[in-house]
Amino acid sequence: MKYKKLTDQIKIPAIGLGTWRIGGNVEADTTQNKEHISAIKTAIKLEITLIDTAESYAKGHAEELVGNAIQGFDRSGLFIISKVSPEHLKHNDLIESARMSLKRLKTDYIDLYLIHSPNPEIQIQETMRALDHLIELKLIRFIGVSNFSVEQIKEAQRYTKNKIVANQVEYNLLTRNSGHVTNDMESRIIPYCQKNNILVIAWRPLAKGELARPGFKLLDELAKKYNKTQAQISLNWLISKKGIVAVTKSSKTGHLKENLDAMGWSLKLEDVDRLNNEYILA
Repeated sequence: MKYKKLTDQIKIPAIGLGTWRIGGNVEADTTQNKEHISAIKTAIKLEITLIDTAESYAKGHAEELVGNAIQGFDRSGLFIISKVSPEHLKHNDLIESARMSLKRLKTDYIDLYLIHSPNPEIQIQETMRALDHLIELKLIRFIGVSNFSVEQIKEAQRYTKNKIVANQVEYNLLTRNSGHVTNDMESRIIPYCQKNNILVIAWRPLAKGELARPGFKLLDELAKKYNKTQAQISLNWLISKKGIVAVTKSSKTGHLKENLDAMGWSLKLEDVDRLNNEYILA
């Protein structure tokens, strides 16, 4: 397993398990509970110990599935990320959201708690005070943000005594500077985070599966050259970058193992440069 630095003392896996659409989409779906719990357990056994979830995923059911799956494992060996929804960023609402997430996750603490996305209707000062309070209560270990611009990160950091250690943004070979939620990922957000030791957590790293199948000339060429899959080339490119990890949803053992095989080897610098600069993928 390859690891990336979160803080001077903490390192986390370069590839984690995402849980969006595990347990349902917007609404909860309990029909595949056994399969999903088994998938999360399998991921942990394969040393994918970084698990990313959120209170909004399947209306909290994704957190419940994670909570059931992690029972019996050494909690200190897991790194669990969850996110508070933008409508819950007032002080008391955020505290309650965190407590409900902890209950669903069946754990005493969340390793990294993120603001899922900004809410201009709620003052960021109030939100950051609540996050500081959660750290004081030892209900969360670290704070971060998601889908924040550089300006929004700077403003949030002004109102907390704790360091913002991560920003989760959409980023992949196809989504470079213009995403569904954020823009300027490559030109501004990622360089700023790298300079300020803020870990970038890439969501949708395989572009909803587009990068996991043939069809892009350069990606197909490199898959053949390295005897790897398109998904492995795409993930390796991501995690080869300073301060970037990827979280990808996988519910099948084969896909979990495929993702793991994106580590343990390196693309040649000239191929990284081609992927960086040849926009034939777009």
